[in-house]
Parts: sequence; structure tokens; C-alpha cells
Amino acid sequence: MICWMNGKYIESTELSVSPTDHGYLYGLGFFETFRTYNDKPFLWNEHCARIQRALEEYRITMSYTFEELRDVIIELNKRNGQTDGYFRLNISAGEGGIGLSKTHYSNPNVIIFRKELPTASRGHEKNAVWLHTIRNSPEQAIRYKSHHYANNIRARFEVPSLKGLEGFFVNAEGHIAEGITSNIFWAIKKELYTPSISTGILPGITRQHVLRLAHEVGLNIHEGKYRPQDLEKADECFITTSIQELIPIKKLDEKCFLGNAGDIYRQLHTMYIASIERE
Repeated sequence: MICWMNGKYIESTELSVSPTDHGYLYGLGFFETFRTYNDKPFLWNEHCARIQRALEEYRITMSYTFEELRDVIIELNKRNGQTDGYFRLNISAGEGGIGLSKTHYSNPNVIIFRKELPTASRGHEKNAVWLHTIRNSPEQAIRYKSHHYANNIRARFEVPSLKGLEGFFVNAEGHIAEGITSNIFWAIKKELYTPSISTGILPGITRQHVLRLAHEVGLNIHEGKYRPQDLEKADECFITTSIQELIPIKKLDEKCFLGNAGDIYRQLHTMYIASIERE
């Protein structure tokens, strides 16, 4: 797999960072995952804005523009057979020595990984389970997509395979949070529900886009703090990710939903696909 790191195209087996990179020592790093359609990264500006907010808060300055990184993404598709791909933009703080003496990071390690897209077709249903692992709280007011991922990994151990099964977190207060790799939506009597950002969830890029689409079509939208029993009253449930778009949930533990036959899911996913074609 050909990747890009700090200005150079390189095989993934040759990638390396210093053991004293503060992304390794202290988990100080951020990433974005996204995919391309017809060679273009979807919702690119939104992904860039989110990671830029994280970099600014943690005083990390990189020497590449997002326009330059976009060109790298297009080139990686070319070098990997001229097909669309699954990408991860990863920015770790960089060399910092042992200890917390650094007050600014001006030489981060910037890596763009590319791998093949998953083969699951649109509308492919998943099941879900409630997790025993409690969703941790973010390090700051709004969660960033950071290297602090042990909570997700611990939850992943509860699920035999993420291919057909997602795990749903609740937070320490018992409110529904998010999936291991996704944001959660459900519908009751044609009204759309999703946990609010105040529950400590990641403000997902696809989540935000789906909320915009729902607003455009005039759906009643509720963002709030909900208990598991609130979701279990739903007719429909689906999750969102930047790679797999909107994924219908057919069953949550013993509770069954409409899956890919749900009207709200079908309406929003159709709109989502249309928005891809427009962009």
C-alpha cells in the first residue's frame, strides 16, 4: 500500500515515527477518515475544519495546506489503480522528548493512508448490541477524533466482528452516546432523534450532513439526552459513518426495527446519495 508522509510517497511498510513523537508517548494526535467518490473526497471542507479546530486547540501547526493534501489524495488514488479509496489523514504532534516541556508543536508527522473500500453494498443491514463499556468523556468540551482511542478498542473487544454488528455506548450518566465507529439515529412516528453533542459524542461529519438533509426535507428533528429505553420505542434505527454512509439497523439486542425498509432511512439515504452526485 502506497502512503504519503511528510511530503513523500512511501510504502506503508517503510513508514516510521520517532518513539518520542508525542502522538506515541502521550496520544497527542488527530485524524479524519473519509472516502472519495469519482476521485473527490466527500465533505472535504468539513473534515478539514474539524481537524483544524483540534490542531489549533492543541497548538499543532503543520506546514501543508489542505489544498495540497487534497492533491495528495487524488494522486494516491492514481498510484493505487485509479479507483476510489478509504482514506485516513493522520496528524501526530511530532518529536517532543520525554516530558511535557513543549508548549507548541511546529513539526508534526502528517500521514495519509489509503486502503480499499469495504465491499458491503448500500442498504446492507447490521445488527447492534448495547455495550458494557461506558463511553468516556472527552478531554475538552467537544470531542475530537483523536489518538485517545482505547475506549473504542475496549468496546470493540465486546463485538465478535464489526462487519455485521455495531456496539452502542451509553455514557456515565446512562444516556445513549454513539456507536464504536458511528453516530446513532432513530425514528419514532416519522420524527428523527439523535443524541446531542452534550452527551460527549463525536460531532460526526456524516451526522452533521444527515441533519442538514433532514432539515431541508422538513423532518422534525430532536437532539437530546435519551435513555436506551427511548431508542427501544423506535420504528427505525440507523447509524452513520463517512465510509459506509447510512447503515440501517435491523435488530438491537432483542428489539427489531424496519431496517432498510424504513421510510426515514430510505428518504435520507436517497438524499445523501443525491448530495454526493451534486458535489
